[in-house]
Amino acid sequence: MRSSEDRILTTHVGSLPRGPAVADLLVAKENGEAIDEARLAALVRAGIQDVVKAQLDAGVDIGNDGEMPRTTFVDYVSERIRGFARGSGGERPLPLDAQRFPLWFGHVEQSARRRINVYTFPQAVDELAYDPSLEGVRRECDDLLAAGDAETRWFVEPFMTAVSPGFAATAMMNRHYDSHERYVFALARELRHEYEHIVSRGFVLQIDAPDMGMERAGFFQDQSLSAFQEALEMHIAALNESLAAIPADRVRLHACWGNRDSPHYHDVPAPDIIPIMYQAKVGAICLPFANPRHQHEIEAFRRLPLPDDRLLIPGVIETTNNYVEHPEVVAERIERAARAVDDPQRIIAGTDCGFGTLAGDAFTAEDVVWAKLEALTEGARIATGRLF
Repeated sequence: MRSSEDRILTTHVGSLPRGPAVADLLVAKENGEAIDEARLAALVRAGIQDVVKAQLDAGVDIGNDGEMPRTTFVDYVSERIRGFARGSGGERPLPLDAQRFPLWFGHVEQSARRRINVYTFPQAVDELAYDPSLEGVRRECDDLLAAGDAETRWFVEPFMTAVSPGFAATAMMNRHYDSHERYVFALARELRHEYEHIVSRGFVLQIDAPDMGMERAGFFQDQSLSAFQEALEMHIAALNESLAAIPADRVRLHACWGNRDSPHYHDVPAPDIIPIMYQAKVGAICLPFANPRHQHEIEAFRRLPLPDDRLLIPGVIETTNNYVEHPEVVAERIERAARAVDDPQRIIAGTDCGFGTLAGDAFTAEDVVWAKLEALTEGARIATGRLF
């Protein structure tokens, strides 16, 4: 994984605008409607080409395919792993914010922004088994590399995302295994195939693990903080098992508190999860620090020092609003992070989360997304001039 040796490198967290044609087909597919798969595949390939060019034009150093072919960043694996099905009894618990602020949650529901029901994802109903052909992940890697071949420029380094075993287990309910732990480790064993293939194709692997943050007020809302932390340690142990054959410096771990325009009133503080993230066999950790609930927590790295073998990718761009951050604000956030870890070379400037976590459910307008990424690049340039 490239570090910021002589300038602050830039990246983002994964999902990018898909455009209405792709989003509509993905939502229809998620809802069980018959679609033209060939047309979707063609639109996805064109969409990847577009977002690759847009990232390069914006100056993004470490980019990806925008998760273009995925309906969501988590339940896409139900198409790649046998043993999942939709059915009754698979509802996720409502997060505490929805219970504490019913007027806010009612507004979200009435806005019809969320066209995919995140509370009724597929459930595990049988023994899990990853598709031995690896067709889904292979095709996604092929399409991103083909988009690169069509460009005269390329990223400093490309990356590809994949969901963590822990979050897959909390988002897609267990109706087969006799314990949560057995389910998590079963997912880890199967997701290992995806992880290893992504790295074998030359990509940095980003593990998306919102369970580290958001599930304190979701799946684990009825448990104590210490019980939640113990569960996360088990999640990380399972993740490490799935990463056993992959060099740590080819993996980055992203955690967040939910990529939504919500109160975040019940978010677990970052210092309560950072030491657990340090247990992961990865080369970098990504956390959101642009949002108003967690900006101050970048200072936690002063008393919880980043391990010597890790990089930090702080979110310095918010992903659930349409403010375009001023480059000076971005630079200040980068500089604060560099001071907190006492080394600008260990900072890569990123975004808080993805811009299109769920197909058809974007809080930020597409043209604003690219302006935000341009601000990220300019802010990194300003910070470089002050830090190097």
